[in-house]
Amino acid sequence: MTRQYFGTDGIRGRANRLPMTAEVAMRVGMAVGMSFQRGSHRHRVVLGKDTRLSGYMIENAMVAGFCAAGMDVFLLGPIPTPGVAMLVRSLRADIGVMISASHNPYYDNGIKLFGPDGYKLSDEIEARIEQLLDRDVDIALADADALGRAKRVDGVHDRYIEFAKRTLPRSMSLSGLRIVVDCANGAGYKVAPAALWELGAEVIAINDEPNGLNINEDCGSTHPLGLSKKVHEVRADIGIALDGDADRVVIVDETGAIVDGDQLMAMIAESWHRNGRLAGGGLVTTVMSNLGLERYMDDLGLSLHRTKVGDRYVVEHMRAHGFNVGGEQSGHVVLSDFSTTGDGLVSALQVLACIKRADKPVSEVCRKFEPVPQVLKNVRFRSGSAPLEDKSVKAAIDEARARLGEKGRLVIRPSGTEPLIRVMAEADDKVLVEQVVDDIIGVIADVKSAA
Repeated sequence: MTRQYFGTDGIRGRANRLPMTAEVAMRVGMAVGMSFQRGSHRHRVVLGKDTRLSGYMIENAMVAGFCAAGMDVFLLGPIPTPGVAMLVRSLRADIGVMISASHNPYYDNGIKLFGPDGYKLSDEIEARIEQLLDRDVDIALADADALGRAKRVDGVHDRYIEFAKRTLPRSMSLSGLRIVVDCANGAGYKVAPAALWELGAEVIAINDEPNGLNINEDCGSTHPLGLSKKVHEVRADIGIALDGDADRVVIVDETGAIVDGDQLMAMIAESWHRNGRLAGGGLVTTVMSNLGLERYMDDLGLSLHRTKVGDRYVVEHMRAHGFNVGGEQSGHVVLSDFSTTGDGLVSALQVLACIKRADKPVSEVCRKFEPVPQVLKNVRFRSGSAPLEDKSVKAAIDEARARLGEKGRLVIRPSGTEPLIRVMAEADDKVLVEQVVDDIIGVIADVKSAA
């Protein structure tokens, strides 16, 4: 079945435009509420959000849908996505919802869904929900005496902070570390600085004053240059950049240099391997991770398994094959000993643990391999068109693969959240990589113009 609502990470789009309208959000609440009612107990959903202005609209619409389906709604307010995943299990809820468009600008929003086990829903379950969205759901709504109730839940930040702190050894303190944390004016703006401070660090928080419109605006994990400047300015030991819903992290070392998710996964996997903690004999990442990471893992005698883009596909492979470290180059790092999804704060704490044990600068501890030259460019296309099906585009892709040969990689995919084609190539020859990507982008652009 063609997916009309769900992309690689739930439902996402421009706020107050299809599919992110109040009406669709209410119907999602109805459909999901009907799908996850099992047994005779009072069914409940935990509902969190980030700091976007449109979150109020989507939240209230979903509350109406869930209550109409007979589910009680526990409103969490602004909280990181991994906090929702944790509280689904902690509160024995039947479903968890995070209203967020992650790293996208404020004018977008999205709906992420978690099952009662705290994991994101599979493609099959999402397909069933899509089928319900297009049907007349009114016939299955709750009777008047069985409607759900909604209430705010107090203390959810404290619960999440304690959960995050417990991922470190009890005896470990972050005292002596000066940390700048960029909260992206998003869901982690309260919990991240508080957790780091309670663990003993000196904390300088930036972009921690959300106003509904400034989430991810020139800040956070997708725009870490401001963090780099701040780390240099205050002579911090490390900078930590979260994204809007705090499920991804990027690190800045003491020199202001940026450390991406590939380097963080390499560091954590190696550390856990040496401590006998690494499960599965390697790690799981996506097709977008750098070839240098794969070579580094091979040098350690460890494997690297790739999935399609999307942290839930990484998690599915980890669960199926017994891995406990995985993630994405973008900074989604999944440590399944602690969490069921990417967690920016918990991942940062594991990085800090490695730094404290090594007692060396971040620039020495966090840089494990030299990345292979990699170029990623996007080209926007008209919604509804299919440029990758054009013969000239296919021919250009075949030619590019031949030029890169066996020592390079080419990944071309449509974005799951925006009308973009992402073209990524990597090889030891940087000039060749740039030429290959530009050639493909040029052909796609010509096709788009002719359409």
